[in-house]
Amino acid sequence: MKFFTTIFVFLVGAVLINKIQMSEIEIATYEEIKDLPNHPEKLLIDVREPHELESTGKIPTSINIPLSKVKDALSNLDENDFKNTYGRTKPTKEDEIIFSCLLGGRAQKGAEAAVDLGYKNVKNYKGSWTEYAQKEGLKVE
Repeated sequence: MKFFTTIFVFLVGAVLINKIQMSEIEIATYEEIKDLPNHPEKLLIDVREPHELESTGKIPTSINIPLSKVKDALSNLDENDFKNTYGRTKPTKEDEIIFSCLLGGRAQKGAEAAVDLGYKNVKNYKGSWTEYAQKEGLKVE
């Protein structure tokens, strides 16, 4: 019985830590995204698959790193490989990184992955492409 109690406490703790981590990630606003061309030091990463971008378009200044490649890109690519692959300087652990997708769910997962890797200034553009496209009068899907 003690074994099951220990397992239960461990699982509850893991869930609580995950909830706390999710709440620590700030939410970026449409206004912040719209102002990104004036802040080239900030990095907007769209975690959708490339075929999704082809059908909808992308937010200006964003780079595409599919969610399945975020951890590898941020942890394993050196500065030169990152720049050659994505056309932008690899962010430092202190640089602001904003994640977006179609609706915000995958962006949250990308943001969580960055936090897990030690990035400290991470945001989720919860409105993502859907909000941006609606406010800009663009095709959503």
